[in-house]
Amino acid sequence: MSVKKEASGRRSIQVEVEVPGTPEEVWQAIATGPGISSWFAPAEFEERDGKPVALTLNLGPGMESRAVVTAWDAPRKFTSEADGWFPGSPPVANEWSVEARDGGVCVVRVVQSLFASTDDWDDQLIGTESGIPGAFRILRLYLTHFRGQRSAFMQFMAPVAGTPADAWATLTAALGFDGVAVVGQGWAVPAGIPALAGVVEHVNPSPPGAMIRLEQPGPGTAVLFTMDFGGPSVMATFSFYLYGDQAAATVAREKPLWQAWLQERFPMPMEPS
Repeated sequence: MSVKKEASGRRSIQVEVEVPGTPEEVWQAIATGPGISSWFAPAEFEERDGKPVALTLNLGPGMESRAVVTAWDAPRKFTSEADGWFPGSPPVANEWSVEARDGGVCVVRVVQSLFASTDDWDDQLIGTESGIPGAFRILRLYLTHFRGQRSAFMQFMAPVAGTPADAWATLTAALGFDGVAVVGQGWAVPAGIPALAGVVEHVNPSPPGAMIRLEQPGPGTAVLFTMDFGGPSVMATFSFYLYGDQAAATVAREKPLWQAWLQERFPMPMEPS
């Protein structure tokens, strides 16, 4: 992984993925609120006079991100610009593009860039470069199996003691799936745990995680992984993207069940009084 540096001060990274679908179908997935919500995070475009002018992403409690749309050329390309990640950091621009290829596929490409005279912000670009492929795997699965369907999203985080590897072992054991997940392997949790069954589509060795194409609690994708924030425990994260006309109802039914199970199995620490 590397950051491209230009004499003008522009620094950028580029990530791309090949996905099935026509340019119009792929554009719906990457350039509409419902589309982005189907594989990345709850999203909404703000429009003015029928034209998108801003994009808001809900990345979690207190983690809302708003970007101004600076160019729009449907169904080929759009660009946006947002404030930097930290106070004093330069604005960050994202360019999303769709390029048709033979065989009924397209290439989705994102270029993230900023202007800086030092290397101080390069790690942030590299972080995006390493993180986007995981989101692109969900996008490809969505366009392969669930293209154009309605979606609903739910996400949970719970503290698990130990290193990311320790936490992953604890988490998979709690879900009744000891050992190493294998691509193509079926996964179904035992009784006493909210419904979770499907086929393993991807396994990530570091940080440990897996992506499952769901059959239960409904058609969709589940992404399970651990995040190390440098404390005594790491956070186990469950992200569910459910599809179809019943997706919202399934989330409404399953969300309290998962919240109760996680609180019982991995209780959040109490704040000091």
